[in-house]
Amino acid sequence: MASLRDLGLSEYEARAYRALLDDSPSTAKELSGSSDVPMGRVYDVLKDLERRGLARSQAASRPKKYVAVEPEAALDRLLDAKREELREQEAQYEEAVDELEGDLDAGVPTEEGFWTAVVGREESADLLLERLDTATERVITVAGGPTPQFDVGEYGDEVTAALGRALERGAEVSVLLGPDLIETLPNTALKRYEKELAGHPAFEVRTTERVSGSFHLIDGVEACIEVPNPLAPREPFAMLDLKDREFTADVRETFDPRWEDAEPLTTD
Repeated sequence: MASLRDLGLSEYEARAYRALLDDSPSTAKELSGSSDVPMGRVYDVLKDLERRGLARSQAASRPKKYVAVEPEAALDRLLDAKREELREQEAQYEEAVDELEGDLDAGVPTEEGFWTAVVGREESADLLLERLDTATERVITVAGGPTPQFDVGEYGDEVTAALGRALERGAEVSVLLGPDLIETLPNTALKRYEKELAGHPAFEVRTTERVSGSFHLIDGVEACIEVPNPLAPREPFAMLDLKDREFTADVRETFDPRWEDAEPLTTD
């Protein structure tokens, strides 16, 4: 159940504010009794409530009396303060990430012949997106048959966003699609790619019948190969990732003539 502490109040501050709502105006002594806030702490608590804009005091009265600010206004102020706190934390985290990227990049080895594999839809998506986010030079994407990479769901949207980020980093992106895939795609999926990627000068998508399977080549040294579920072809069963320059070059030699013969894809 939500509480005032979720919005940043201490236990004593929450007790004091609720007590003021029930019995305003109150002196500090009266509030201490009604809220169970110790007398030695109640003045500091009231000062904090005033600072947060949750209480007001009548300084002319002796002893000083306090009233609660209406809940709607009080909660809005707490929410605004929490949002500002979160914005500041976000800026701090972003700054930390920028600093760490510079420190950590130099220590990441590029080991030839390394490979890994994952099983499952979410795991396959996570691995593919992780590897696409390392691309800085060239991404080649091939999808010969139905695949969630180009579907309209969340997976397809995330792949689109990852390819967009690669373009922003200066990479070229080439996408080669088979006719079996295009026939199964709703036009909205193609429109999404056209809207979000096709306008970029370093992005191109073509189609040809001379393609099967689904894979990605990244920066000429890495290949992500999708293994479809044999019982549900539109669902990924596993994803293989290989860092092998020679293997990637062999795949590229097979890709290049098919790319040259392929036709530009239009959504009209």
